[in-house]
Amino acid sequence: MPILETINLGKIYGKKETSVHALKNANLKINKGEFVAIIGPSGSGKSTFLHLVGGLERPSNGTIKVAGKDICCLSDKELARYRRQKVGFVFQQYNLIPVLNVKENIELPLKLDNKKIDKEYIEDLINLLGLKERKNHLPNQLSGGQQQRVAIARALSAKPSIILADEPTGNLDSKTTMEVVCLLKESSAKFHQTILMVTHNENIAQVCDSIIHIEDGVVVNTGGEVL
Repeated sequence: MPILETINLGKIYGKKETSVHALKNANLKINKGEFVAIIGPSGSGKSTFLHLVGGLERPSNGTIKVAGKDICCLSDKELARYRRQKVGFVFQQYNLIPVLNVKENIELPLKLDNKKIDKEYIEDLINLLGLKERKNHLPNQLSGGQQQRVAIARALSAKPSIILADEPTGNLDSKTTMEVVCLLKESSAKFHQTILMVTHNENIAQVCDSIIHIEDGVVVNTGGEVL
């Protein structure tokens, strides 16, 4: 069974003559542990797709099944719980808490949800992402690449079903970009995490297991495995 399946998924903004079809009848299946790139030009519907899967917005039509459960039927309260417990978000902006150190930022989602902290797993994350020597540092003592690694570790900390990364390397130089993407792939493999990453960079996409192309709100190619 796929970890994620969308059936005729659509999103319309506005009404009547001013309406915009941001996403049109997207049908996709993504398996557990896959690292998937979503590419396409600006305004093509990539981020809209991510926001729908992440429960940040509700679709205008269609179904989103995560581990076999239709999240479109969830109440607002249940959807908030889904976002906290089942999804990890990584954005272009790192959104770290300035007064918390690296380790505290990584553990924050668990503390907010009153979850027991798996200390061994958190240490594994910190080591994998090359943050061992930085775990007591504040965000302003880190480079952009290091801050994005902390954001990735934070997204992985609650062991979510799916990681959603929206242009996670948009603020980084090309060398750091490739390092961060390779770390995402490594963490996906080690912890069996499913990652959907929006990018406009074809070179980054080639690192992923498969590529989804979206143009004008339409999934034009699901790419299959990257050879």
